[in-house]
Amino acid sequence: MDYTATNAHGVTARWIARGATLTQLHLPDRDGNFADVVLGFDDLAGYESDANQHFGCTTGRFANRIAGGRFTLDGVEYRLAINKGPNHLHGGSQRSLDMVLWEAEPFESADQQGVRFSYVSPDGEEGYPGRLAVEVTYSLGNDNGLRIDYRATTDRPTPVNLTNHSYFNLAGHGSASGLEHQVKINAKLYTLTDEHQVSTGELAEVAGTALDFRTVHALGERIDRLADTPAGGYDHNFVLDGEPGTVRCVAELREPESGRMLWVETDQPGMQLYTGNGLHGQRGKGGVTYAKQSAICLETQAFPDSPNQPTFPSTILRPGETYRHTCVYRFGISGD
Repeated sequence: MDYTATNAHGVTARWIARGATLTQLHLPDRDGNFADVVLGFDDLAGYESDANQHFGCTTGRFANRIAGGRFTLDGVEYRLAINKGPNHLHGGSQRSLDMVLWEAEPFESADQQGVRFSYVSPDGEEGYPGRLAVEVTYSLGNDNGLRIDYRATTDRPTPVNLTNHSYFNLAGHGSASGLEHQVKINAKLYTLTDEHQVSTGELAEVAGTALDFRTVHALGERIDRLADTPAGGYDHNFVLDGEPGTVRCVAELREPESGRMLWVETDQPGMQLYTGNGLHGQRGKGGVTYAKQSAICLETQAFPDSPNQPTFPSTILRPGETYRHTCVYRFGISGD
């Protein structure tokens, strides 16, 4: 079963319960023509297949990488699945949050509609300690904002870092490239990584690098400078300007031909920019193919490998506390 919301301007979002996944998002261009701008599949079998590279899903318990698939918490070492080189990625390989079936509750009010997903991850699932109760609420408003609110509680100390892993192409999913998109990111720093794309614990300035998006640049303008790096393109966590815990605008994405724009707002300290370097021509919705670097992910989150990096903001959730995370993808049309 899928769940659909349409706002007063005709913007339509659709979800499925597997992975609390956004499967469709239809937006108008400057001429009023609608296109579906997120990658995905036509049926559940596609999302259950090896062709699914976390399309549109809720990612966790811990999004991004944990070095060596292990961390120590309160003197106890925990071991997780090794599913990306020598590391743990996006919560695991068998029962990560993108793979499980969530409970769903649609809702509607005068100015918004959406769906609230909930799931209880049992103690020890994918190696993580604690019974984690998670809620993810998607709200589509008449302001053309798609808001995602995350909430989680636990009965034992455990790391939590959730995000949405939608792949956007504002020209329409299945477009040949995403590198014509123009990006601005409000970040002076990024987290350095090693040869396995794991955080070293160090922060570096974006100035003078291909990661400097403090002014608008096309993604294809400097991506060749990253071709021979472990990332093979953009796959970097930015240290966002502003105060973590405060929702602020941190990035914008523009597709010049259609005029569609996306602004990202969040209360998180970091955001991963990923240019779909691992896409490989798999068939998606309507039989179209998804070529390498044909879509962009803007994943608001905590810093990668935070459980092993004491200088990073803590991601440890303890009993009596509530994990909260807000991300808003707000859409509009360029004035150019």
